[in-house]
Amino acid sequence: MLFHEVMARALADHGVDTVFGVLGDANLYMMDSFQRVTEGRYYSCSNEAGAVLAANGFARTSGRLGVATVTHGPALTNTATALVESVRDHTPLLLVAGDTAVVDRENFQNIPQRDVVLPTGAGFEQVRSPLTAAEDVATAIRRALLERRPVVLNVPVEFQWEDVPYQPAAPKLVEPQAVAPDPAALDAAVGVVAAARRPIVLAGRGAAAPRARAALLRLAERIGAPVATTLRGKDLFRGERCNLGIFGTLSHEVALETIMESDCVVAFGASLNKWTTAEGSLLEKKRIVHVDLDRDGINRFSHADVGVVGDAATVAETIVEWLDQAEVAPTGFASEGLAAKLAARSPADFTDRSTDETVDIRTAMLRIDEAFPADRTLVLDGGRFIFTAFTMLHCPEPSAYVHTVNFGSIGLGMGNAIGACLGAPGRPTLLVTGDGGFMLGGLAEFNTAVRHGVDLVVVVLNDGAYGAEHVQFRAKNMDPAISTFAWPDFGPVATALGGRGFTVRNPAELDEALAAVETRDRPILIEIRIDPDRVPAPGH
Repeated sequence: MLFHEVMARALADHGVDTVFGVLGDANLYMMDSFQRVTEGRYYSCSNEAGAVLAANGFARTSGRLGVATVTHGPALTNTATALVESVRDHTPLLLVAGDTAVVDRENFQNIPQRDVVLPTGAGFEQVRSPLTAAEDVATAIRRALLERRPVVLNVPVEFQWEDVPYQPAAPKLVEPQAVAPDPAALDAAVGVVAAARRPIVLAGRGAAAPRARAALLRLAERIGAPVATTLRGKDLFRGERCNLGIFGTLSHEVALETIMESDCVVAFGASLNKWTTAEGSLLEKKRIVHVDLDRDGINRFSHADVGVVGDAATVAETIVEWLDQAEVAPTGFASEGLAAKLAARSPADFTDRSTDETVDIRTAMLRIDEAFPADRTLVLDGGRFIFTAFTMLHCPEPSAYVHTVNFGSIGLGMGNAIGACLGAPGRPTLLVTGDGGFMLGGLAEFNTAVRHGVDLVVVVLNDGAYGAEHVQFRAKNMDPAISTFAWPDFGPVATALGGRGFTVRNPAELDEALAAVETRDRPILIEIRIDPDRVPAPGH
């Protein structure tokens, strides 16, 4: 078997059936074999960063390993920001990268690829010889899954046409095993919970599984606590009677008031970072129980009175059992009064500042959330608009939300959205991005979405500026002109790229554009003009 066929077969033997990439000298034969020999599907992207981001989005919505491939040199350097993003998102991802031949020292695409990869935080594995290819693939996949980060598998181009026997490598993974919480830590946690009079149960992304959700709701009911989530646990408890929504700097006024009144936070699978805790201010004068499978995650950002290493569901179920044995009464903090306050809140309770030429961003978010199918995948690019989108756009469960600002970059949404579509093909995907982010990383990949026929709606919130910079100039009473752009109309651009495009300047035009969502037969782009001086920007 030829080496490039061995590589394709090794990927397939580990369950890989989807690869995103950009072809070049060092990977074109591998991807041809991947489609021809294994019947896997290769999705060509417009740039290498987009391929890695698509693999990231695929992993996030499918719960499987994301796989991308690029060739050598500049192809690999083009992936740097995407790799950092995936590292910080803890995404299991394999990037198969070609490398120039060892003997071709003067190849103008030659660069020390290990030295490119390691500063991003990604792992690096080398295909050592044609004979070890299957074993090296297995090792790289094992590391990506266990370390929950990208691993770059470096493949020398000179191996491609070597004729070698295929020796399948057994998967190197050990099935996940339950971690028994320390009884002393559990006892201390139960003591804190039993003594609380105004507790809150907080869930992060690490407590988003169905069993964990049910266990946390049972605990909250047992102790009379309202529930809340981190941003990454978004909408886990949506629809529950005393759901506070997002806990932290994005909290609404009723949630913030309740958080300030509380005397105990029982956090599961949440990092308790500075955004969740508002630089620690939301945890002041409260006792904290922090439950996490990752021992290193406890006390990383915030001090906990009790840390419990264990599975969220198991720990929550055990706490309930021990409280029952001790006959501890519920607190009543999740009162009818609180439920009434939460029910009385309306996201539409604001003064619409739309004009004939611009749409109030809150009006836009509200109408989009209502018009788009509820069973959706939600992808948010980076930008000043994101603070409004975080709180006004919803998804059916945390796994249906793809977060793209772990590195603080803009322009990472489109690649993620394409992969997210293919990772959860039964759900339409909604991508919300800014004009700067779309031009930086979305324009070329919109055509990728068209070519592959993904079910995608892109909303471009166009304030004609780099908004975060614009607001800083305004805050200093300076001219923001250098932060502004005379972009083309994105609606016709989207149509030229093979999709359907709409340019929206007022609420009436927005309603017309949203009506097209129901009859979509290709990717749709809706450009919404917004006023750069009327976009909320917390922190600026």
